[in-house]
Amino acid sequence: MRRLLISFLAILSLAAGCTASGGRHARAVYVLLDVSESYNQKLDAANPVINYLLGTLVSGDSLFVGKIDSGSFTQDDVVGKITFDDRPSVANEQKRAFRARLDQFFAARKPSTKTDVSGALLQAAESLDESGAGRRYILVFSDLDEDLPKGYVRKSKLPLEGAEVLAVDVTKEHADNVNPQRYMDRLDHWKQLVTKDGGSWAVINDTDRLDRVLN
Repeated sequence: MRRLLISFLAILSLAAGCTASGGRHARAVYVLLDVSESYNQKLDAANPVINYLLGTLVSGDSLFVGKIDSGSFTQDDVVGKITFDDRPSVANEQKRAFRARLDQFFAARKPSTKTDVSGALLQAAESLDESGAGRRYILVFSDLDEDLPKGYVRKSKLPLEGAEVLAVDVTKEHADNVNPQRYMDRLDHWKQLVTKDGGSWAVINDTDRLDRVLN
């Protein structure tokens, strides 16, 4: 995971020197976790990244964690959200409580039958837009293979202007091994959707050895 951490360091450090209590200097990060049957068992790979964010974000910054499941455009899919207090002791307690909440989620999570990536991105984009943070990031842990329930429509514009979307650990499915173009087309689809609505897009798949880097 060395290149993954380096990428996060490069992106987040751009604002670290000028982060203040809220407003345009603050950072807000929304982590999306795909609990669909095709990805749910791979989610533990997100924990080192979440721990890194908890150690990196400071007073005035915000962290959100939400699920990608069968119908993701709902507050019910927000696992946790927090804006860190100006007082370091309070912020540290907030981080401990947030980590405990996430541990409960990871231990109890159950796979969903469908995958509403679009709804999750919309939920995340709206939450970050409402945060008022000057620097906004969405980290997506998913295979990005959308499979909407029957009747669901996802055509809304995403409020992603100025936001950075990072697709992390986008796993390849068996069908992708048979036809790699399927994988490339899937990534290109999401890139076009994000950039069309004003966001930036990057894919980060090298998650080897992040634990050594963090230590």
